[in-house]
Amino acid sequence: MNQEEIKKILPHRDNMLLVEESEVVDEVTAKGRYTIKGDEFFLQGHFPGNPVVPGVILCEMMGQASCCLLADKVSDCTPYFTKMNNV
Repeated sequence: MNQEEIKKILPHRDNMLLVEESEVVDEVTAKGRYTIKGDEFFLQGHFPGNPVVPGVILCEMMGQASCCLLADKVSDCTPYFTKMNNV
């Protein structure tokens, strides 16, 4: 699933659409891809000189990547990522 297909499921747009591609691995697993460019808002001031992607952003990326698992289950609604265990 490319970013345009992801936009049909998720309401996120620039600067908060944090997945460029997403794919289903099996019925409960997905993987996504995002290329860090270095100028992202979340890198500014987070470990200056040694930028690190904040954990909360990594969790958001993971949630967005899972959108392809929902693709055939959501229509006319907004999916929300509401819970994470053992993070």
